[in-house]
Amino acid sequence: MFDKQVTYKRNIVKHLYFAGELSCADLSTLTNKSVPLTARMLNELIGEGTIVEKGYAVSTGGRRPLMYSLKPDLMYIVSVAMDQLVTRIALLDVHNNYIGEVQSIDLPLAGNSNALHDLGQHLKEFLKQAKVAKNSIIGVGIGMPGFVDVVKGVNHSFLKVEDGTSIISYLESVIKLPVLIDNDSSLVALAEHKLGTAKDRQNVMVLSIGWGIGLGMVLDGALFRGHNGFAGEFSHIPIFMNNKMCSCGKSGCLETETSLVVVAERAVKGLQEGRVSMLQGLSLDDMEATSNAIMEAALKGDRFAIELFSETAYNIGRGVATLIHLLNPELIVLSGRGSLAGKLWMAPIQQAINEHCIPKIAEDTEIRISTFGYQAEIIGAAALVMEHYDTLSLAKSKMAGDHQVV
Repeated sequence: MFDKQVTYKRNIVKHLYFAGELSCADLSTLTNKSVPLTARMLNELIGEGTIVEKGYAVSTGGRRPLMYSLKPDLMYIVSVAMDQLVTRIALLDVHNNYIGEVQSIDLPLAGNSNALHDLGQHLKEFLKQAKVAKNSIIGVGIGMPGFVDVVKGVNHSFLKVEDGTSIISYLESVIKLPVLIDNDSSLVALAEHKLGTAKDRQNVMVLSIGWGIGLGMVLDGALFRGHNGFAGEFSHIPIFMNNKMCSCGKSGCLETETSLVVVAERAVKGLQEGRVSMLQGLSLDDMEATSNAIMEAALKGDRFAIELFSETAYNIGRGVATLIHLLNPELIVLSGRGSLAGKLWMAPIQQAINEHCIPKIAEDTEIRISTFGYQAEIIGAAALVMEHYDTLSLAKSKMAGDHQVV
């Protein structure tokens, strides 16, 4: 029976997931419930095998509180991170540890009418091979590029569905588990805000550097999505008079001078023109391998590869200058696939900010590289499931009639 106590227990589980460890007093404050009620719920959750005692907190001068944490093998989440070319599927526990290997699939989205069907079949096969019981998996979180309507469960850019259906309803019919979807950049920002580099920050811009330059915005401590959920299309700010066609159908967008696709194209062209570099044999047929090779060469000090990233980073910085003028963020986080290039981004971006920003507005804006890197979207997709833990547990019980952990 899904009564108030069960709902409260699930709130405790959610808070412990995002915080890692909390005391009874912490949970009482976070849930706005009394300490005696919270203590009783904690004891019941321990008895049910949902949480464990983690010992006493580090002393701060007073009596040390007992800390609680989720039992690692309590339940699991299937996390899916999609971009326009590659889809990764992972199984995570409630401490965001990977269970088994991350499966990487070549799944192009643009112009692919079979993409949704293929995704469903890959998920079905992944679940068959998973080394945990299906009834211990609470849901599937999926991050994807494009204009994602999280309410209707559709993507207006990719993974087209028949009229009257949704991505969510289709996948749930295939895998028999609750499914949640969201824009990839929003999930990267969710991961950074709830669990990563932007944790406890109030006004943050999270850039996801990949085949485009995604943007997730944290404003006043909450993820900002805009009126229809489409806020953050940073890639398509018209900055350049270069007459280059963008994937959106317009020209001169930020993406046309800043994406990893552009880096790869410039690398191949430069090598063909005789540039000296440790890079050899690059091909635009395998964009993932090529971009990884360029990043690796740059980190090893290859002058040509560093030049490619410097030019791209400077152009990203021009876009960041616009964000700083509009939103005055305290922090800019560089995340996603491209953030693996690390500190190579920092100086050129800062140079662009110095040249294009009013100093007073930019002086307190910090730039940091994500500690999650390419894993941010996977972690964000898992966090999406846990944010909706209450309703997903209900949905799964109704869908399959399985016994559920609290």
